[in-house]
Amino acid sequence: MIVLGIESSCDETAAALVRDDGTILSSVIYDQMDLHAAYGGVVPEIAARAHAERLDLVTEQALAEAGMTLGGISAISVTAGPGLIGGVVSGVMFAKGLSRGTGIPLIGVNHLAGHALTPRMTDGVAFPYLMLLVSGGHCQFLSVLGPDQFQRLGGTIDDAPGEAFDKTAKLLGLGYPGGPEVERAALTGDPRRFPLPRPLLDRPGCDMSFSGLKTALRRARDTLVAEQGGLTQADRADLCAAFQDATADVLTEKTRRAMAAFAAEHGPTTIAVAGGVAANRALRTALQDAAAEAGFAFTAPPLKLCTDNGAMIAWAGIERLRSGEAVDDLTLSARPRWPLDRDAAPLLGSGKKGAKG
Repeated sequence: MIVLGIESSCDETAAALVRDDGTILSSVIYDQMDLHAAYGGVVPEIAARAHAERLDLVTEQALAEAGMTLGGISAISVTAGPGLIGGVVSGVMFAKGLSRGTGIPLIGVNHLAGHALTPRMTDGVAFPYLMLLVSGGHCQFLSVLGPDQFQRLGGTIDDAPGEAFDKTAKLLGLGYPGGPEVERAALTGDPRRFPLPRPLLDRPGCDMSFSGLKTALRRARDTLVAEQGGLTQADRADLCAAFQDATADVLTEKTRRAMAAFAAEHGPTTIAVAGGVAANRALRTALQDAAAEAGFAFTAPPLKLCTDNGAMIAWAGIERLRSGEAVDDLTLSARPRWPLDRDAAPLLGSGKKGAKG
């Protein structure tokens, strides 16, 4: 069984072909960093138009690199949410057209499930396991009990870490995307120079907050600018190191709590980390050490599978097919909000379109 995966939920247009043994036959990703760099963040309308222009091209390239035609595909798996609605709509409509024109079954999958199930594709991790999904738009701890069984143990109540990294980079005049820029600057910085807060560590549970940390960094920056008229390279490096250190401390301590809660019910098994922020080496090292202390095995996807990609969407579709779930039809709709744990109270509240997170 070979599944075509299509991803367009944010600023990567991606397509991949994955076999049901976890082999990635091809994976093509068109990133839009150049389109959004001048704005310091993703512009939804620009992203949606770029997806519409590139979806057919990345799919053709993925098929060519795999040496296949659409006739050899078992199913088309597409991100149906959550995400920037324009991009999600572009992907869903493209996948519907392919399905209608070829008769190939259509599967709409949750983008977050793609990240959460990736360790099963890359490392064969068995259920149940603990997942820390940490990216530009999401941050939550999940007990992964099955292909469509997720229990949220905690998450961010405001900014996601990746969003906070991007905003930090913008505050300090660094480039976009912010995560790699902050990590690079932090390598030469002193994390102890600026005593930034560790939000919510004084409260029980696994919920997190990063908005106040970002605000504290802005105040530290403003103080420097007022005192000396601007920022030096050393100032930027020290601020980045302090921010990265504070973020790692929060995530590490909350991960310890999540592992304790998970182990109380399932025993210590595996903790997996996925999402764009999982590419941060300092964070990976801190989490790996915490996992070893708690007796958990630690796994994280290769860096190229940490950010959004089509392979994880194809694999999520394979998991759905294996579990016997019904495929979708042309009534499949794009969803800007789609929490994995449907029984958990929304972390960010609700609106007319449902739970925000």
